Amino acid sequence: MSGFVSFVSSGPGDPELLTLRALKRIEAADAVLFDDLSAGPILAHARADADLVGVGKRAGRVSPKQDQVSRLLVDYALSGAKVVRLKSGDSGLFGRLEEEIDACRAAGIGFEIVPGVTSASAAAAAAGIPLTRRLTARRVQFVTGHDVAGGLPDDLNIAALADPMATTVIFMGKRTFAALSLKLIAAGLPPDMPALLAESVSTPDQRLTRATVATLGAALADAHDGPALILIGPLMEGI
Repeated sequence: MSGFVSFVSSGPGDPELLTLRALKRIEAADAVLFDDLSAGPILAHARADADLVGVGKRAGRVSPKQDQVSRLLVDYALSGAKVVRLKSGDSGLFGRLEEEIDACRAAGIGFEIVPGVTSASAAAAAAGIPLTRRLTARRVQFVTGHDVAGGLPDDLNIAALADPMATTVIFMGKRTFAALSLKLIAAGLPPDMPALLAESVSTPDQRLTRATVATLGAALADAHDGPALILIGPLMEGI
């Protein structure tokens, strides 16, 4: 007997930013496999008898391997359980969603994807700015700041990322931004392009730090040990 898997986007951490569908799936789940950043008050909405299993991955810490997470997900569903795979932000952004979908398909398990508030949107809202602006920021680009080994990816489109008319959001970039910023400046991005470090967005630990592409490294040295985004572009000016 096969169960069903709901890939639920938990948003940036504040339970009030959950969608109604996400909340319903969490409340009905027999098992919730959750990322580190999806824990805390969000899990309070799960049933008292639901299995709550932490499967999150954090840089520099011992974490479950992806094949272990996928296997656990499949095993729960094959037992007939209604499973929620709770992913931080929006599950379709840098959350290794495709690998877990492939595992469900290979096992013949039905699934759905419940979209959610991206941490990028939440960071912009917390800073009181939009992500786009007519004439000066017509494009938004999301990029990961590290590869599978934790280093700066060597196949980034630096020319696109150095576009001064775009809003660029860098996920998981605290460790590699110093190297990336040098590449961006060398590619023509003005060193004084405004930048924003957004930490623990939508949680009580939220902190927003204004800087420039050239000076953000100093702010990163004082960054918290928690989730963070880096936003660069003309819209960061004046916040």
